[in-house]
Amino acid sequence: MSIKAMIAEDEHLAREELAYLIRQEEDVELCPSAEDGQQLLQLYRRYRPDVIFLDIEMPKRSGIDAARRIREDSRVSDGTPPLFVFTTAYDEYAVQAFDLEAVDYLLKPFDPERLHEAMARVRKALQLSRAMSDRDRAETSPKKKSDRLRNGKENPPSPFPDSKLRSSKLLVEDGEKVVVLDPATICYAVRVNRRVAIHTEKEVIYAKITLQELEEMLRNYPFYRSHRSYLVNLDYIKEIVPWFNGACNLILKNKEDTKIPVSRSAVKPLFELLRQY
Repeated sequence: MSIKAMIAEDEHLAREELAYLIRQEEDVELCPSAEDGQQLLQLYRRYRPDVIFLDIEMPKRSGIDAARRIREDSRVSDGTPPLFVFTTAYDEYAVQAFDLEAVDYLLKPFDPERLHEAMARVRKALQLSRAMSDRDRAETSPKKKSDRLRNGKENPPSPFPDSKLRSSKLLVEDGEKVVVLDPATICYAVRVNRRVAIHTEKEVIYAKITLQELEEMLRNYPFYRSHRSYLVNLDYIKEIVPWFNGACNLILKNKEDTKIPVSRSAVKPLFELLRQY
C-alpha cells in the first residue's frame, strides 16, 4: 500500500526535518510541501495526498482553518478527505486537532519514534478506509446485484430477528408528560447525567430512563450501541471516519451532520452488523 503524504509547514528547518523523517518510511511518497495554509489548499487539490502533516500556526490561513476547508471540499466533491497529523510546538491545540478527527498530533522538535508511531496509525486508518470503499463498490456493482437476485438474496434476512414484531410507537417520559415517538425518526440517543437525550429528526427529548433501558425498548429496530454513552440508528449513518487508536466516528444524515464516537471494541461488530443489515 503506497501512501501519498504532504507537509504544510512555514518554518524551513522544521519542514526539512519532517521531510527527512517521513522519507525513512519505505511505503511513503512525499508530495511537494506547502509553506502556508493558502498554498496547501492549492497543492492538495492538485496532488490529493492520503495524509497531511499540518502545522497548526501558519501565515495566510491557519492549519485548523485549512483542514476544515479541505474537509468541506471533500464532502462537496463526494470524495474521501485526507487524514491529518497536526504538528506544533505547543500542546494547547490538541483538542482542536482531535475535533477535526486528526489521526495523531506531533510536538516539535520531532521525535523519530513518535513519527513512526504516527505513520503506523495512518496505515491502519487508511487500511480501514480503503476496505470500506472496496466493500461499497462491490456491493453496488451490477454483478453483485445480479448475483443477489439470482440467489434470491436481494432482500436478505434482517440481523434483527424480531423485526416483524416491531411496535409502531414508543412511549417515553419527558418531564411531566409522556411523549409518543416513532422509533424510525430517532437519529441517536446519548446519556446526559441521569437522563437520556433522544435526538429525533425534529426535536430532543430528555427521557427519564437509562440508555440500557432504551436499547432494550428498541431491540427490534436497527439501533447499535457504538459507545457506552451513545445509541445510534443504523439508518442514519452517512459516513464512517477513522479516528484515533483504532476507534472511529460516525457522521449522521441529519441537518447537523452529527458526529458519533465508536469505541475501539465496537468497530468490528459494527462492520459485521452493517454487512448483514
